[in-house]
Amino acid sequence: MGILKIIKEDMEVVFEQDPAARTYFEVVLTYSGLHAVWNHRIAHWFYKRRLYFIARSISQISRFFTGIEIHPGAVIGRRLFIDHGMGVVVGETCEIGDNVTIFQGVTLGGTGKEKGKRHPTVKNNALISTGAKVLGDITIGENSKVGGGSVVLKDVPDNSTVVGVPGRIVVRNGEKVRRDLDHHKIPDPINDRCEHLQEQINSLEAEILLLKERSNQDHAHKSL
Repeated sequence: MGILKIIKEDMEVVFEQDPAARTYFEVVLTYSGLHAVWNHRIAHWFYKRRLYFIARSISQISRFFTGIEIHPGAVIGRRLFIDHGMGVVVGETCEIGDNVTIFQGVTLGGTGKEKGKRHPTVKNNALISTGAKVLGDITIGENSKVGGGSVVLKDVPDNSTVVGVPGRIVVRNGEKVRRDLDHHKIPDPINDRCEHLQEQINSLEAEILLLKERSNQDHAHKSL
């Protein structure tokens, strides 16, 4: 695919995903996520030709100006969208598919000093929400979502939603997950559990109050 077509695709996905984007001029000059992706494509070109110092230099300069660190060895597909990307980290052996969306503070990292493939694979149409940590040689399936602040240490099947620490699958119905920006509406099993416990506490308090009233009544009758 020609470089001009790739550049055009990278800009078009911004307009599709970000309602705040207005003009091509604004997007080209002010979107740090777009700058990080373009810089990575250049750095990766040098990396594949074993010009590692040049590749890492471009990567670090890009990190300085954008706040997004993508190792030049990472493989990135078409139409990656990094929204408000400050603090995003992508490791050396990461593989990111097409039409992937990543929000600020996401880490696609390793879990130790092991060699070889040690970073995640993110398949097509996945969405990684704010502050999520995806660690190790695991796979995030197609059309899947990782909730904000989640820590994912195991593979996520296609068409699934994962939330929590550690990440747990809360949606897996075999249907394509709608790709949108409503990542704040992802189910929260921890909050649901807390609400259930609070209901039990309220029920127990009501029973205790009733027992106290009965005890007071019995005491009053005995006094008479």
